[in-house]
Amino acid sequence: MPNSSHAHHEPQYRLLDVLLCPLCGDSLGPADRALRCHRRHTFDVARHGYVSLLNGAMRPASADTAPMVQARAAFLQAGHYAPLARVLADLVTTFCPSDSTVLDAGAGTGYYLATVLDALPAAVGLGLDTSTYALRRAARAHIRASAAAWDIWQPLPVRTHSVDLLLNVFAPRNGPEFHRVLQPSGTLLTVTPAPQHLGELRRHLGLLSVGPAKQARLRRTLDPYFRLDRAEALEYAVTLAVEDIDSLAGMGPTAHHISRDELRRRTAPLKPALPVTASFRVSVYRPR
Repeated sequence: MPNSSHAHHEPQYRLLDVLLCPLCGDSLGPADRALRCHRRHTFDVARHGYVSLLNGAMRPASADTAPMVQARAAFLQAGHYAPLARVLADLVTTFCPSDSTVLDAGAGTGYYLATVLDALPAAVGLGLDTSTYALRRAARAHIRASAAAWDIWQPLPVRTHSVDLLLNVFAPRNGPEFHRVLQPSGTLLTVTPAPQHLGELRRHLGLLSVGPAKQARLRRTLDPYFRLDRAEALEYAVTLAVEDIDSLAGMGPTAHHISRDELRRRTAPLKPALPVTASFRVSVYRPR
């Protein structure tokens, strides 16, 4: 947890006992709208509140764009994934201390991180993502949340065994690093789409499909480092208006491959209230 000796109390400074300098592994401290280590490696705090730890050479080309983030925010704000958020909130209250340190690896807009922090009244959270557009929202998603630009595939700029709960919702999984930063008694909570997720829309919109081997890949990624404690299937029907379908198509990986105009052309003929299946697998893992 953050040390009370830190002079700054803005959200971006509240997890300084968790974050490390990604260049040398030293501690970070506040320094005039920036974070700086003892070796004077300096990382700016953007005016939107997130900390930029990635340099230009490290920034992946596949980060979510501004239209993708706007589409995701609109879709989530409409409440279509609220049942999933409630499941996550219920789960964390059963196995996490109320004062947990939470790391959201691939936080996006911070929607699920904020939900978990609401459920854990004394917890603090750090969201990592490569998209600066998403981080602008994640940094302000919750009063007890901070956000930093980072690539999940790289060694995490986080202290060993400093995290009580690690969230990984529709995001890449770095098994060895997740294991390193989690406390031995900590929890990894993952969400993956089931094969039937959004099946009604794939033919119309060319959405990328959920491969039947996805769960097997997840197990191979995590099995050397984690044991599966429990898993829950969540499936429900949601009725989407055309603007919801437009947001859904524009917020995911399909938007990297199909232009926004083409997605809108494909959504135009769909009926105004389309029933769609939302289907997820929620898994709880413990470190080995």
